[in-house]
Amino acid sequence: MTFYEMLPLLLRGLGVTLLIVLLALPISGLVGFLAGITRLYAGWFLRSVVVVYIEFFRGTSVLIQLYWIYFVLPFLGVSLSAVSAGVLAIGLNIGAYVAEVVRGALLTVPQGQSDAAVALNFSAWQRLRYILLPQALANMLPSLGNLSIELLKATSLVSLITVADLTYQAKALADLTLQVGLIFGTVLLIYFFLAQLLAALFRALEKRVGRGLKRGGLQGG
Repeated sequence: MTFYEMLPLLLRGLGVTLLIVLLALPISGLVGFLAGITRLYAGWFLRSVVVVYIEFFRGTSVLIQLYWIYFVLPFLGVSLSAVSAGVLAIGLNIGAYVAEVVRGALLTVPQGQSDAAVALNFSAWQRLRYILLPQALANMLPSLGNLSIELLKATSLVSLITVADLTYQAKALADLTLQVGLIFGTVLLIYFFLAQLLAALFRALEKRVGRGLKRGGLQGG
């Protein structure tokens, strides 16, 4: 089998990988932002729930989390497709790390900014939306970019629950053709290229947010 004959299968697997990334990224972002904000500003009960979530998903293997969601949940009456299980496991795992990034970034905003918003009679939501989050976002974007790349790399694990992603297709082709170096070398380059795209996207977001803060008078220089 020539490389050009293998390429359609690799591209099909790439499409599945991109689908998982596109679904898991917003889940991790939404869960992470909600968890990070809740850990700082909610009551003790919700804070406790969020801390358990964060520490559990950061303290256990994402592979075991994936296996648990796909293989164990059906015994509890919750059955998910392999793709859904992969998206959920990866999204929740990366979301736990996003939560800590969000919490840390919010803590870097000077207390005077919040005090000034209180003096202007802003509500708690208005302070968060208009004052705290815009400034914190500039600090959290580099770490969020790194986590997006970690999420991309974690998608390769879904091949272990029979999802025909890029890694799964590469393994199948390598077993069939024994052209291990060519196939996995190609896959390495594909993952590297995708990681560079994500890094470039977040660098562009950093610049845009930085310009927005300067225009809004929220950042010096």
